[in-house]
Amino acid sequence: MSLAMTFDERYRAIDSRDARFDGQFVTAVRSTGIYCRPSCPARTPKPANVTFYPTSAAAHEAGYRACKRCLPEAAPGSPQWNLRGDTAGRAMRLIADGVVEREGVPGLAHRLGYSPRHLTRLLTAELGAGPLALSRAHRAQTARMLLVGTDLPAADVAFSSGFASVRQFNDTIREVFGMPPLELRARRRVSRHEGPTASAPGVTIDLALPHRGALDAPGLFAWMAARAVSGAEAATPSTFARTIRLPHGPAWFELRLDDLGRVRLRAALTNLADLSTLVTRARRLFDLDADPDAVDESLAQHPELTPLVEALPGIRVPGAADPHEMLIRAMVGQQITVVAARTALTSLTTALGEEVPAFAGMLSPGAGPDDSPVRLFPTMSAIAERGPEVLRGPAARIRAITGAAAALADGSLTLTPGDDAVEQRAALLAMPGIGPWTADYVRMRVLADPDVFLPGDVAVRAGAAAIGLPGEARPLDAWAARTAPWRSYLTAHLWRAVPPRPAAPRRVAASIIPIPSLTTTGGMS
Repeated sequence: MSLAMTFDERYRAIDSRDARFDGQFVTAVRSTGIYCRPSCPARTPKPANVTFYPTSAAAHEAGYRACKRCLPEAAPGSPQWNLRGDTAGRAMRLIADGVVEREGVPGLAHRLGYSPRHLTRLLTAELGAGPLALSRAHRAQTARMLLVGTDLPAADVAFSSGFASVRQFNDTIREVFGMPPLELRARRRVSRHEGPTASAPGVTIDLALPHRGALDAPGLFAWMAARAVSGAEAATPSTFARTIRLPHGPAWFELRLDDLGRVRLRAALTNLADLSTLVTRARRLFDLDADPDAVDESLAQHPELTPLVEALPGIRVPGAADPHEMLIRAMVGQQITVVAARTALTSLTTALGEEVPAFAGMLSPGAGPDDSPVRLFPTMSAIAERGPEVLRGPAARIRAITGAAAALADGSLTLTPGDDAVEQRAALLAMPGIGPWTADYVRMRVLADPDVFLPGDVAVRAGAAAIGLPGEARPLDAWAARTAPWRSYLTAHLWRAVPPRPAAPRRVAASIIPIPSLTTTGGMS
């Protein structure tokens, strides 16, 4: 990965204009005062004039401005922030989620367990820029995306990107891109990376979400369709839509592919200030910052996996749009099938989810008639208080689900994309009714950790046995260790490798089909 690359390796990447490294580092050129993405078509600068930075914020802090030709801010995010579980990686995930805009640097530092001053020193030493500069760069990236990809008025772009004022927005765009906002918008038609897209100001936002390498979009849409909670989500073979609760109010979004194979986000928000957070969560949900070339190349080195990689290049691991919701979905999905989990979650949402009339009809097709209520997934408080009235199953399981919801609601259990992986797992395992499968599955989905393996998962073991790998948990876990740090993607491949279940003979009653135990359940929700 890029942060471990030598100068010569990075230089070879820019000399070959290798787009695989776009977003993973930037190239600053002293003779011109600009920084570029690795695939910039401009003439390769002399090595003596080049400095590589891990982030665009570091290049900004060093006095460079963004290249007008390659638009480095249009590159996908770096996969390093998922691969790295250290403070820098956790900070970058939280900054992308808008924590600095909502809580300031003190709030970010508190979440990470440091003082603001120490966190600033740490990030400056590690990434070349402190949290304010990193957040400012993220705002500039969002603003560029909106200027190029929508027809929103400049003032709306400013506040949607997290700027406190139009003046601050204008000054930052001029400083970062070397031109005023409207000039940047005027140049969009000559961008080779993304063209303009019509949007209806005040109604919806429609944006292209860049990604690198191949994308197994059919697999992502199929995953979402199998687990879509009616009333709050809807999916087809080529679209996924859902409601979501954001810091400033409810929102709705849809992900789809356009005619050029790009992922597009269409969204309606209560408050445009939530747009940057929504984009980050949508990207995380579809794993759009992954490096599929590195994943596929590594997994394909194992003969047992080569056919899987060749059949499904660019496989992704679905993330989580809402960490709290993800834990409840995982717990409801324990011990039951995907279909049964979806039914239970739909009942929970129908009974306890808040209706959002503003988004009526936006979940059709797939969620029933156009006039069916559109809802948000229930709050943790609602599940804690009224879950026992709706949930079905063993009393201990219901107490575990409502207990986890209560802990999330009162803050005694925290669950965010910026958690330390070891601490998060320990906190989850300390909760009644949460075992290793659930804790690891949540870590895979919430933290986008690329190196989680689920050896006790029924579907994982079935997929492994189908391709000739060990079918028992312990030897399979030992074999999987050789695929680190990409075991989450191995898990995804094994899920897809599960042979179709033969139809049960009519004389066999469904009630006698065995149900997996808590420690051997599959990826249900």
